[in-house]
Amino acid sequence: MDSRRGPGLLGGLLREARPRQWVKNVLLLAAPGAAGALTEPDSLVPVLLGILSFCLTASGVYYVNDLVDLKADRVHPVKRHRPIAAGVVSEGLARGIAVLLLLAGVAVAALVGAQFVVVLVVYVVVTTAYSFRFKHVPVIDLVMVAAGFLLRAVAGGVAADVPLSSFFLLVAAFGSLFMVAGKRHGEFRAMGEDRAATRASLSGYTDAYLRYVWSIASAVTMVGYSLWAFQLSQGRPSPLWYELSVAPFVIALLRYAYLVEAGEGGEPEELVFKDRQLQLFGLVWAVLFAAGVYLSD
Repeated sequence: MDSRRGPGLLGGLLREARPRQWVKNVLLLAAPGAAGALTEPDSLVPVLLGILSFCLTASGVYYVNDLVDLKADRVHPVKRHRPIAAGVVSEGLARGIAVLLLLAGVAVAALVGAQFVVVLVVYVVVTTAYSFRFKHVPVIDLVMVAAGFLLRAVAGGVAADVPLSSFFLLVAAFGSLFMVAGKRHGEFRAMGEDRAATRASLSGYTDAYLRYVWSIASAVTMVGYSLWAFQLSQGRPSPLWYELSVAPFVIALLRYAYLVEAGEGGEPEELVFKDRQLQLFGLVWAVLFAAGVYLSD
């Protein structure tokens, strides 16, 4: 084998797995973190295994998605550089790696428990159905991508065996919809007149409609989180921490909405890595919420 080709192939395989996207799987920490279970080994170990399971499975789904989208990706200004679309990783090898990753994800999930396997399988069904069919259907594509985020949040609760608050689920669901609608809004603006060739569902949207969706979703997320924070503070000797956490949470959403409006919502994970204000408000929120969990008892 050409020595120059090996590292290129290995690098392509890694890039195709999209490790930067694994940051989404920290959502599995949300429910056990809110319940104060992350300091308990009996809860933390299954959650960490769950995160590993979702990382493997999500990477397998990305391989499947890029195989399905191969033709469209090759005409996309950014996605044409993905390893499969660029020809760095062959289609046959990509299929094999996809199967291995999906099987490995399910095997790790089995170590967590049967209920966790069920959640993971539902995630795989939803995401593969999206890749093969529903990504081309306006509105349904938003719901299915948001469902992927919601299932991650649910999976964390299942792994740690902690109850899931109705307000927690409300925030997770509409927060996910907010991010997905922002992502579509960013793609809609970036693709211009060629948007239908790169993502069929974009041809069914208007700029105003996508703004409408993420505006409503952000409003419900803010209200839902505020209600959840006040619910958590009830009966606590020092309830102020949760209430204070509302401010950085809302400011972070407003900052994200500002970036979406500026056309930067196409890659949400990139915003998390590069926007210092989002990181700052996220850190302040995390500190206040953690104080509520561990200092309010």
